[in-house]
Amino acid sequence: MNAMNCKTCKSNLPDLLLEEGFEAAHPEIAGHLKACESCANELAELRSTMAMMDAWTAPEPSPYFDSRLRARVREAAAAQPEGLFERMYAFLTFSTGRQLRSAMAGALMLLVLAGAGSFAGVEIANRPQPQPSATVNDLKILDNNAQAYQQMDQLLDPNANDDSGDPPTT
Repeated sequence: MNAMNCKTCKSNLPDLLLEEGFEAAHPEIAGHLKACESCANELAELRSTMAMMDAWTAPEPSPYFDSRLRARVREAAAAQPEGLFERMYAFLTFSTGRQLRSAMAGALMLLVLAGAGSFAGVEIANRPQPQPSATVNDLKILDNNAQAYQQMDQLLDPNANDDSGDPPTT
């Protein structure tokens, strides 16, 4: 049997109060309550509070309570709010919301589309780009070098671009 501490015992006190047979099912709690005066006092206080709550009866409302409440609600709904925020609060409080349903559905759809679009954009941006192999890089370097040599030869030989068909003169 493991040792029961006060924190575990206090967390089980509501179950001990409300469930029949809980104490018999958990003898370690009963043993701790016999040994710990603090936990036993708290259980006694909870039992006395529950007994007082059982004895308490709610007072009956006055016979005109419902009519007065309806009148106050009508007055609050009919009163013109002063500012923009008060008017918005009154509209949201006293309306059924039928006027806002289509607008809210549209706004929610835009939020979903914007969220999905930004998520797709993030996924595409974060996707690693394939890197060419070392052989492809070497072939590109050799091709660039060959083009550079060809351009250098054309710069050094003034008759290289002569399309006249005449032999070069020296």
